[in-house]
Amino acid sequence: MKQLVCASANPDKVAEIQDLLRGVVELLPRPDSVGDIVEDAATLLGNARLKARAICNATGMPAVADDTGLEVDALGGAPGVHTARFAGPDANYADNRRKLLDELQGVAVERRGARFRTVALVAYPDGSEVWAEGVCEGHIAEGERGARGFGYDAVFVPHPDAEPTDVNAHSGLPTFAEMSVEAKHALGHRGAAFRALAALLRAE
Repeated sequence: MKQLVCASANPDKVAEIQDLLRGVVELLPRPDSVGDIVEDAATLLGNARLKARAICNATGMPAVADDTGLEVDALGGAPGVHTARFAGPDANYADNRRKLLDELQGVAVERRGARFRTVALVAYPDGSEVWAEGVCEGHIAEGERGARGFGYDAVFVPHPDAEPTDVNAHSGLPTFAEMSVEAKHALGHRGAAFRALAALLRAE
């Protein structure tokens, strides 16, 4: 089985990636000796490439990384590439959710459309790479709901039919944080990206 070093140091993301690539690759942990990687690219693809290439260069082995952005229509597509640092460089998950809900205070449900976008990329020592993208349409709830997941899961309501046009029709649906891990993987952006990436890796 192909071995990939995971570029993420986020235990929540590592657990999800491990689940999604199980049976396709053996995921090796990021070495403790690798310091923080500055994610200053202008795109999700650029940030995924920066992370994967840094780990690949440090270990001499193929490395996998992903980057995810939350695009909120009422905020002009923000926070986008700044999703993880929306409330500031030292923000935690709760800080980011609070800022998002504050920014959308008073915004009608039909204008709370949003999508998660994930790019997953494998970088190889020879300089080549393979990558895939996953998108999940949905909307931002008016308050936090659910205790599972991480990040913005408690405020993001996915739309199973991927149709963002009628938010009111989806108002009774659960957030990611109210779903099982299996349901989230089936509907979610990261699941879509890594399933597509797994298919590319199988074909190599």
